[in-house]
Amino acid sequence: MHSVTNPLQACNDIFFKPGGVFTAVGEKNNWSWVAFIVVIVMALLPQYLFVNFVDIAWYQDLIISTEGDLSPAEIDQRRAFMTRSAFMLQHVVFTGIGFIVIQAIMALYLHLCTRNDDSHVFGFTDWYGFMWWTAMPAVINSLVAVALLLFWADHQVSPAILAPFSLAFVLGIEMSSQWYGVASGLSLITLWSIYLMAVGIARWTSFSTKKSVIIAAAPTVFFTSLFALFALT
Repeated sequence: MHSVTNPLQACNDIFFKPGGVFTAVGEKNNWSWVAFIVVIVMALLPQYLFVNFVDIAWYQDLIISTEGDLSPAEIDQRRAFMTRSAFMLQHVVFTGIGFIVIQAIMALYLHLCTRNDDSHVFGFTDWYGFMWWTAMPAVINSLVAVALLLFWADHQVSPAILAPFSLAFVLGIEMSSQWYGVASGLSLITLWSIYLMAVGIARWTSFSTKKSVIIAAAPTVFFTSLFALFALT
């Protein structure tokens, strides 16, 4: 049986042998802090690089173009607030806070979904730590995004580059498209995280593989369908 003896090994093995990692994380205390730090730092790094790399004047025009018909005065007002510092706050600080909040919501969801499990031994904080291990594929996403930014020649680059495995980036869907939001969320990284979540749920509960997959995939399926409906209207 695969043995995971420390959190650094877990950070590596989560990509290759996730079952053993979730078993170990369920038995050890405080390992999830390592995953939390790794994921947050790596998630924010490409955001920071992007804001420092992108042509701000062009980025301002790009965002304004998605906001519908604005008067010249409204455009000037919007542009005045779109400084590099403001973008840094939005991309780095708000992204970090948003990530933490979303993980907490997902932890609550898993806690509620598993309360009727006969072997229920994990509480909200356990599931919150669990969620950071399922987010580890974000590290791969960030490494590729950083590499692209370092070698990208044109400073007029879409924020889709921050999600290089998404349909939005692969298909070159513009921010002005009604499908940009949906396409940004459809990513190999998202599918990988769902897979890890399903593996972890199956390890931490007595649920079948099928039930674990349904629980893991349900939020993504629901919100993607919801956003797609909005895009169609």
